[in-house]
Amino acid sequence: MADDTQTPRSSPVLQLLASGLQFWIRQQCEAVDSLELQLHGSSLGLLRGRLDGVSLVARGVVYSSLEIERVELRSDAIEVQVGNLLRGKAVQLDQPFQIEGSVVFSAGGLGRSLCTPHWRPLGDQLVDGLLGLTPLQSVSIERDQLVLQAQDQRCATVPRAVDGGLQLCGVEGRPCVSLPSDPNIEIRDANLEGGVLQLHGRARVSP
Repeated sequence: MADDTQTPRSSPVLQLLASGLQFWIRQQCEAVDSLELQLHGSSLGLLRGRLDGVSLVARGVVYSSLEIERVELRSDAIEVQVGNLLRGKAVQLDQPFQIEGSVVFSAGGLGRSLCTPHWRPLGDQLVDGLLGLTPLQSVSIERDQLVLQAQDQRCATVPRAVDGGLQLCGVEGRPCVSLPSDPNIEIRDANLEGGVLQLHGRARVSP
């Protein structure tokens, strides 16, 4: 486990906020192997309750039973209650804010995630739509295709970003299956490269 918080050395207030934000981020996740955090802004702006933004790179993240290899995000401006922070209380974010960036999944992480009780219904829904079979047995990435297997049948798919959501489109005449979408998340690009699935997009975070 590692943390690399980058803040101006002359700004103890920003350093204090960085520690509070790290704690808040880890509270939202079940696991984070490493987290690099950089704050954008000034002490004066922060004392007025505003941070220009946050950049982070996290690895080995588990969020809501979903294993993520790597996360790279940059936020828009964030409103922060500095009074509580200076009194030694946990950082408090009251207003929603926007983030933009990418997440990377490995085939192994996807396979394990889709076999958890939380995500198994989605995995079964995907192979049912693609193969007419359940349950999902395995997930692999082969030749830049995401391959799902149920019973003794396999289906190679290509991910696509469509209307802000994600589709898995089967090759060789197989249908496309849309994953359930979240109105707060917009997926702008999806690709398979180097044995991983990469999604790029934008999201609205509500504290």
